[in-house]
Amino acid sequence: MYDIEKYYQARDVEDAVRALAADRDAVVISGGSDVLIKIREGKLAGCSLVSIHGIPALKGVRMEADGTIVIGPATTFSHLTYDPVIQRYIPALGWAVDQVGGPQIRNIGTIGGNVCNGATSADSAAVLFTLNAVLELTGEEGTRMVPVTEFYTGPGRTVREHAEILTAIKITRDNYEGFYGHYTKYGKRNAMEIATLGCAVHVKLSEDKKQMEDFRLGFGVAAPTPIRCYQTEKRVKGMDITDPELYERIREGAVSEVTPRSSWRASREFRLQLVRELSVRTAKEAIEKAVGGEADA
Repeated sequence: MYDIEKYYQARDVEDAVRALAADRDAVVISGGSDVLIKIREGKLAGCSLVSIHGIPALKGVRMEADGTIVIGPATTFSHLTYDPVIQRYIPALGWAVDQVGGPQIRNIGTIGGNVCNGATSADSAAVLFTLNAVLELTGEEGTRMVPVTEFYTGPGRTVREHAEILTAIKITRDNYEGFYGHYTKYGKRNAMEIATLGCAVHVKLSEDKKQMEDFRLGFGVAAPTPIRCYQTEKRVKGMDITDPELYERIREGAVSEVTPRSSWRASREFRLQLVRELSVRTAKEAIEKAVGGEADA
């Protein structure tokens, strides 16, 4: 049924790193929702698996003393969506991963796998970009921190070395406090669908809730990797949220920064139209939440 050479259950992170270093062809597996499909399709046929599924240190969500939110990469989508820390402080991320697949996938799939597979369509990626998340990678040389915006190098490619494990996803207080966000996914179906385009926005308004103090715009499937629209963000900061030009700047700025391609799911032209529409719709949702002081989603 599955063409697997051998399977090793790592006891802890260090054990997993040693197992990967000893076998250059070994593949990390946690939830398995991506890896097992690739094995069935023949893309990873005959591979060896190093499982990090049972390592407690890689699961759950916690808040450190300085307010940094730490997400274990082996945390499933379902647990992430309903975690009280996520719901209170960054529910846009919980909402985004709740768009992944169906209930069965969300109950086994992990956010670490969603990030490390390198897919631009990963529903968590655009939101993590707008939260300036930092990824903790642990390998033979120790631990290093990589901003998520520097993690992706191309379609299905990342800076993670073979014998490295993603051990934490960190979001500092200054990147979520006062921010309100939203994520919009476009697909041909409402469930079990890979995103044709994903859009994330986080906003912070002035104290009187009239001006855009900070604005962050991220996309998935709008380029070979997830992206942030930094130039558009600069043009929007400081604007009055009732300024008629606000959404035009967002719409046209976004479309000028993306580089979508045509695929069997959608043409480049259709994705550009989605960028124009979803950037504005998502921004409006985030702004409405900020004005109302509601939890983001």
